[in-house]
Amino acid sequence: MHLYSLGYSYWMPERDAAERDPVPGGPVPGGPVPGDPVPGPPVSREESRDAIGEALYGLVTLAVRNGPREISLTAASTLATLDRTGARRLTDLAMIQRVTQPSMSVLVTGLEQAGLAERRPDPSDKRVVLVALTAAGADYIHARRRAGARSFADLIDKLPDEEAATLAAAVSALNRLRELDSDRMAAAADRPPSGPSDADSTSHAQGAGAGDMA
Repeated sequence: MHLYSLGYSYWMPERDAAERDPVPGGPVPGGPVPGDPVPGPPVSREESRDAIGEALYGLVTLAVRNGPREISLTAASTLATLDRTGARRLTDLAMIQRVTQPSMSVLVTGLEQAGLAERRPDPSDKRVVLVALTAAGADYIHARRRAGARSFADLIDKLPDEEAATLAAAVSALNRLRELDSDRMAAAADRPPSGPSDADSTSHAQGAGAGDMA
């Protein structure tokens, strides 16, 4: 007991001194451990937005590159719009896809010939013609969507569990982005043009490629 008391009384002051005066270059009690990543400066919302946008655009490019090519991207986007919103006027579809009305008319004719879409009279106004998805068109766009999802699922399987969980937590936000884009396109289609050539000028300025990426 006497030896233990002597050792304790000798060691405790040394330990207290070491805590007060750490070894030069050594870790500071309660401070960062050497080798740990040093946190960078806080990222602004604008920087985060831009980084997320670039990542999403890269994924869109990947989806386009790996997607099927039986029909054009504008045709596939038109079918997806009809699947999401129901039958629409041809002028609406032209505005949503950012192409001219004659171009959309030619595209819809091709979809009709393929059995993927059909023209039908508007029940509320027989003078108005609507473009609607056929059963075959719905089956096609759903199969195309599943194939695209599978290609991403294969990549997600290669991620560590933590990163996969981070993506899973962002699913609701990603779906919300798609809804916001749908709302924006629907609002553009429902808004009357400011002049007789408004739709044509929009199409020529932005081109069919904008519709392809929708």
